[in-house]
Order: sequence, then C-alpha cells, then structure tokens
Amino acid sequence: MSKILIRGAKVLGGEPRDVLIDGETITQVGTGLSSEGAEVVEAAGRVLLPGLVDLHTHLREPGREDSETVLTGTRAAASGGYTNVFAMANTFPVADTAGVVEQVWRLGQESGYCDVQPIGAVTVGLEGRKLAELGAMHESAAGVTVFSDDGKCVHDAVIMRRALEYVKAFGGVVAQHAQEPRLTEGAEMNEGVVSAQLGLGGWPAVAEESVIARDVLLAEHVGSRVHICHLSTAGSVEIVRWAKSRGIDVTAEVTPHHLLLTDELVRTYNPVYKVNPPLRTERDVMALREALADGTIDIVATDHAPHPHEDKDCEWAAAAMGMVGLETALSVVQETMVDTGLLDWAGVADRMSFEPARIGRATGHGRPVSAGEPANLTLVDTAYRGLVDPAGFASRSRNTPYEGRELPGRVTHTWLRGKATLVDGKLT
Repeated sequence: MSKILIRGAKVLGGEPRDVLIDGETITQVGTGLSSEGAEVVEAAGRVLLPGLVDLHTHLREPGREDSETVLTGTRAAASGGYTNVFAMANTFPVADTAGVVEQVWRLGQESGYCDVQPIGAVTVGLEGRKLAELGAMHESAAGVTVFSDDGKCVHDAVIMRRALEYVKAFGGVVAQHAQEPRLTEGAEMNEGVVSAQLGLGGWPAVAEESVIARDVLLAEHVGSRVHICHLSTAGSVEIVRWAKSRGIDVTAEVTPHHLLLTDELVRTYNPVYKVNPPLRTERDVMALREALADGTIDIVATDHAPHPHEDKDCEWAAAAMGMVGLETALSVVQETMVDTGLLDWAGVADRMSFEPARIGRATGHGRPVSAGEPANLTLVDTAYRGLVDPAGFASRSRNTPYEGRELPGRVTHTWLRGKATLVDGKLT
C-alpha cells in the first residue's frame, strides 16, 4: 500500500499540520513529518476535513439510470469531498426489501469512489399502508440503519408509530419527509406573498410543521429516534428546538439550497428552482442558518436530486422537483456559514461529517483527523472563487440552481481509505 504525506494542511481550519497516510490509515499528524517514498501533496494552507458524509442522496439506480447511476452519483460525491452517502429508497423498484438494498450496496462497493449506505423504505412501495421489511433490510449485507419514504410523507400516525417502535429494537432511525399531503395538494411553491402574486399553488409552512410536531411527540412516546429531512421553515426550527429541550431524541437536516436561495427566485419561472420542500422566505433562510450554527439543526444534507434535461427544460407546472447538490454543497456552506462567521471549519466538519455519520451509524466515517483513524479525507482550497459550470459535473444530470453563480471554495483532493478518488480537482 502506498504512503501519502499531506504537507501544511490546516486540519479542521487550525494551524498547518502534516498528515501521513500509510495504506488505509492515518499514521501520524504533526509538523516537519517526512517519509521515504511517500507521495507528497503540498496543501499550502488548504483546509483538511474528514471525508464528508451525506445522509440524503438520490442515486436513482435501479430504475432511473437516465438521471443518475450509483457510479455517476458516487463520482459526483467524490468531486464534492464526500466519502460516504446514504442512498434514498425511492428507486424503481423501491428499496423496500433486502434484495434491493443489497443491490444498491454492492453497486456502491463496485464503484470505488464512495461508500454507499442504502436507506430502506418505511412502507411497502412508499405507499404508506404497510410496513416494509425493516428487520430483513437491517439484517441484510447492506446493514440498513436509516429508513425513509422520502419523496412521500409517512402520513399515517399509526404506521409512523409502528416504524419507530420497530427500529428502536436495533438502534435504527426513521427519517421523515415532513409534508402533510392534504395541505399540499396542487402545491408548486412556498405559500406566501410571491405565490399569491404569481398565482401558483402554495405549499404552506404548517404542512411541514404539523408533521414534525406530531412525530417528535410520537418519538417521545415510543422512546425512539426520529430524523427530520430537509427542514425548511422558521417554525420547524422552533418545534425541533422545543423537542430537544424536552430530551426527545430528534435530529434534523437542512439542505444547502435552503441556506442560500429564497422563493423570490420563482419569479423567473425557471424550473431549476422547483424543489420539495420549496424555497422559502428570507426570514426562513436566516432562521435556518442560525439553527445550524447553534446546533438545533444537526447536519447539512444535500438532497441531491438529479433529473434528466427533459424533466426540467419545460414549463413550471410540468417540471420535476429537485436539484443536484453533491458537487456544490461545501461551497454553499462556506458562503452561507463560514464566510458569514456563523461556523468555523471545525463546525463544518461536525455538521457535514461527524454528526451525519453518527446519526446513520456510518462505521469508519466521520472520524477525527488523527493517528490510527481511517484515511477518509477531503482537502479544500478555501481561497478559490469561481463560476459554477454544470458542464463539468460528474453527475449525469445538470439541474443545478447555481449555474453561472460565483461560489467560494473548491475540493482539490478526496481520499477514501487512503486511495485518492480526486486529485487536483480531477477524478482518478
């Protein structure tokens, strides 16, 4: 196995250090390190982080390989600094059996760019009527720990309660897409001033907040873990903050796009801004940033949702909901959280590596950058600024809301267990 010496890196944004990798493991962290025969990477003050972990990725395979595959999605992940992603269950067929989750897991192993941990569906076919094979998926080779019907809400309170009870037995977690379906029928954007002016169907904040309120109470009653996917409103923040103050075992995620973009962009009628949950108001964006900074929101998750060109290059009403995000997530977090002074790089490591790995029980990921730990690492040139060009994406899809926008930071290197997957910004 090869040796790699990363020289002069700011570990978690701190003072420059040298990091020596031997095989799959970090063997030394210090100053003035040397190692005969080692490949030297001159970090020149760049920030070294643990490999990023995304608890919410759509890889589309099996069934929608025209949007993304496990291979193209993990290449996009490596480009964005990720070494582990959790693949959502809304595939075709749905990942609601041991056979399907094992297929996705094995495809991830074959790709070699990023570890893939499948998320199992909560209900059969995402239909919300009957619990899926939660135990069988957990006991499978994939070792599923996170279950979600994301794309749809587990709206039946009895089904949600049973799911929380079931996963409690093996320390699993139910990740809820909080959307009361009756309150969002025909919804195309955030309900508010802009939707009223444009005459588009509104997605009210209460449709998210009411489900979160119900589910944190169910989690308290059962004594189980619940995770809130893509939290998007100021009211949701307050409910989660209240639940945590009571000791309820709830965690929550925010997407990069909900930290930066607002519903004002929908005035362009550009379907690239159509997403679920929808872009909210400036007030919501500021509340989400503050909540991520103070720990009310635990993690950043991309909700990477690739779509083929024809599903986005159409009129607003017909367009699919979703945005790609793996390759731009860290840059958006730098702009919204680091460059604003709300988080330091140690905080970014916590929200984008340590905590998502803890929530998802991702063994070997989200570990400290120290001797004896797995060499899952990402190196970031934080001084870089450049325009987003989706033509250069590794993802099969190009539906980014940031095309032509200047963003800070660029991942230059990613290592998965000591093997370089990205070198000087190029996939190996």
